[in-house]
Amino acid sequence: MRRMNFMLAAVVMAGAWAAPAAVAQPVPAPPSAVHATSAKPPFSYEDCLKAAKKHGESARYSRWHCDQLVKKGWVRQPKR
Repeated sequence: MRRMNFMLAAVVMAGAWAAPAAVAQPVPAPPSAVHATSAKPPFSYEDCLKAAKKHGESARYSRWHCDQLVKKGWVRQPKR
């Protein structure tokens, strides 16, 4: 049993010694400007409704779902 405790302590200490080396890794560069959000959302509200209908959502639920996507910025405002 003492050997197991010694081995466990050795593994824990090796992990503790390796942890600062993992923290010292350089920070990754920020994403390029290609991935930056555009000025307007990429999808129209009508396309959202069509896709929701295609996936079998009810009319009421698809309007709610598309409204949520408008709030998140994924879909353009509807033309009402």
